Amino acid sequence: MDIPEVPFPLEAHGPDGHWSYEDGVLTGRAGPRQDRFVPPDGDALEPASDAPRLLGAPPEGDFRLVARVSVGFRDAFDAGVLYVHAGERAWAKLCLEYSPDVPTVCTVVTRGRSDDANSFTVDGDSVWLRVSRTGRAFAFHASRDGVRWTFVRFFTLGEEEAGAVLVGFMAQSPVGEGCAVRYDHIAFRPGGPGGLRDGG
Repeated sequence: MDIPEVPFPLEAHGPDGHWSYEDGVLTGRAGPRQDRFVPPDGDALEPASDAPRLLGAPPEGDFRLVARVSVGFRDAFDAGVLYVHAGERAWAKLCLEYSPDVPTVCTVVTRGRSDDANSFTVDGDSVWLRVSRTGRAFAFHASRDGVRWTFVRFFTLGEEEAGAVLVGFMAQSPVGEGCAVRYDHIAFRPGGPGGLRDGG
């Protein structure tokens, strides 16, 4: 799939996400009990399930991928996601998630196993999300208005990120019957954030 705002092609991964793009709006859907998470307290090293992703390989160098994410919340942990993939056991999610009954900006970073952290709650069903690459690290930010950004997380994905990194979009409904996600105001910008913690 080609999206004018993203200067590289995107390819569907995982289950069918019914991805569609029209007039600046990307839509997709997670099916029942679709997620991407490796429990930190379990024995399995593979995701317990899988979720639809739309991903592509960005140009070399620092970048920022931005979108306003809206989620048709129905069940706990339904989410719209910006996603970074560096390997089958090295990936990260920046989510607007129903966690468990309040819309919340959440993050998951997986290096073999996943962690899970909540950031701040959101009024309504939309928030702006931004994933940046800066050097060999990644930064997650979120914003209520798309102008002033709140620092959420700064991390690496380990040695696997030396290979081809993929970035893009994901939908999940880990315990529910599925949910719709919508992305608008999509932008891909060269260069990292002006400052990790200064709201820029």
